[in-house]
Amino acid sequence: MNSAASPALEARALYKSFMGGDGHELTVLEGVELRVEARETVAVVGSSGAGKSTLLHLLGALDLPTSGQVMIGGRDVSVVDAEAIAGIRNETVGFVFQFHHLLREFTALENVMMPRLISGFDQRAAADRARELLLAVGLEGRLEHRPAQLSGGEQQRVAVARALSNEPLVLLADEPSGNLDSHTSEELHDLLFRLREDRGLAMVLVTHNRELAERTDRILELRDGRLHQEVEV
Repeated sequence: MNSAASPALEARALYKSFMGGDGHELTVLEGVELRVEARETVAVVGSSGAGKSTLLHLLGALDLPTSGQVMIGGRDVSVVDAEAIAGIRNETVGFVFQFHHLLREFTALENVMMPRLISGFDQRAAADRARELLLAVGLEGRLEHRPAQLSGGEQQRVAVARALSNEPLVLLADEPSGNLDSHTSEELHDLLFRLREDRGLAMVLVTHNRELAERTDRILELRDGRLHQEVEV
């Protein structure tokens, strides 16, 4: 149940295990606890293979934990069926990945329209929202361009606009600037933080980029299956 006191995103005692190729169980997450408020940005850092992407998938309800709870806007996504989870995810969570995953046969406008069309909005409403977002990310002149006609930075901006299509509570980003040069990365980071302020987003950013991490409100290291607050020295 939603309430004014509910955080945008909360994880409670999250465990995630996988069965290894040798038949032994591998536990990746061991009791992760996380609370993220609206307009708060958290960076998750850690070594390769620590489980950062696994955690992000659980937080965004792309996967289910072995045990524990994920609450998005006060709604427990751990106790509903697959159809309900898909609806909650589409309405409340935006994803930005290292690889933009744009549909190459569609224009920038059509790519950004897609989440709204899936949610049942008509073509005109979806197109109006997509134009607004592409303007917000500085791509008003690229609406009819397909991904192959866009630079890497422009493609990632389209991906950000698509992630915001349904006005999510939470934006989850997995190495959002990992494939961009330093100048383009900085522009993308500026965009993310401006959108956070303009739209009241909570953001969780998995990143190896130290400059990006240091712009966030908190830096958490995923180590030994748990999140640890980084201590400033």
